[in-house]
Amino acid sequence: MNTAYETIIFEAVEAGIYQLTLNRPKQLNALNATLLDEIQAVVAALETRTDARVLLLTGAGDKAFAAGADISQMVDKGMVEGQSFGRKGQRVFRRLETLPFPVIAVVNGYALGGGCELAMSCDWILASDKAQFGQPEVSLGVTPGFGGTQRLTRLVGRGRSMEMMTTGVCIDAQTACDWGLANRIYPADELMPAAVKMAQTITKQAPYAVAMCKQVIHRGEDLELETACVMEEQVFGLCFGTEDKKEGMSAFVEKRKAVFKGC
Repeated sequence: MNTAYETIIFEAVEAGIYQLTLNRPKQLNALNATLLDEIQAVVAALETRTDARVLLLTGAGDKAFAAGADISQMVDKGMVEGQSFGRKGQRVFRRLETLPFPVIAVVNGYALGGGCELAMSCDWILASDKAQFGQPEVSLGVTPGFGGTQRLTRLVGRGRSMEMMTTGVCIDAQTACDWGLANRIYPADELMPAAVKMAQTITKQAPYAVAMCKQVIHRGEDLELETACVMEEQVFGLCFGTEDKKEGMSAFVEKRKAVFKGC
């Protein structure tokens, strides 16, 4: 927690809730190699923290979550270097995506290109009413490279994904919510308080059950239904062997609040 970062701010909001803020507001929080490395360092640290229950990911300033990958770092890259940079972003985002607890993108402005891809690597998106989403890479002569073609298609469907990627046109927060890209919209000044409140609600639940919900959803979405439901059945059974299951059900019967310990 005391690590000094150049391009991000990483801090504890309260017990169990952490916040990672992209901190290049003058560059609209554009994703450069250093920023990707620092996100990866935070993710690595969180993988070892048993107290971590929710991560909120946002951008500094009121203009952008992240306006994309840093074009100044890509302009002179050739094919091999371009593929390497794409691979770097893919690996960092996938590691973020597979953290064993919910990661919520708090989008307070532009989420374009790599910024939209980063937001989609989180478990869901909360947006301000000023948020804008887009994959405008074709206007730069390239495709999305940090997983956008795949994650956006899974979230909004092939037709809408193709429309966004081949026209390069951005969509507003309401459209993103209507299409299933964002979950909720808030006035800009209410966005982060709403995100913290949602995180607090999550921290009141049984940690193992929350983690297993995430795992089954992630692993099951690409499986056929019958196989995915068998996986759910197995995880459901595992929960019955936890102390939190005993506490949760006993508290319900006894009409009191459960006190979960994560075991």
